[in-house]
Amino acid sequence: MRLLPWTNDFGGPCWLSTGNPDSRISRMADELEAAMIASAEEVLSEARELLAESVVGEQELRFVGTRLAESLGDTLRIAASRGGRLESEG
Repeated sequence: MRLLPWTNDFGGPCWLSTGNPDSRISRMADELEAAMIASAEEVLSEARELLAESVVGEQELRFVGTRLAESLGDTLRIAASRGGRLESEG
């Protein structure tokens, strides 16, 4: 079972029950995971730049904190999914 990088309508996890990494859904999930990781890298870069400034407003900090939390959540979901696939292969 593969944990997919999106949630169901109720915010719960979505699972894929195929072992075929070339299935249409698997490829779509791979593409979304790559986009999520690229987005997280961009958010981290922007956050570092903002935090390097000597004066930063509260709204800016809240915005960057929210984006960092979203990116971390996405990245942890991807890590859990990939770790689960490694365990099933072993």
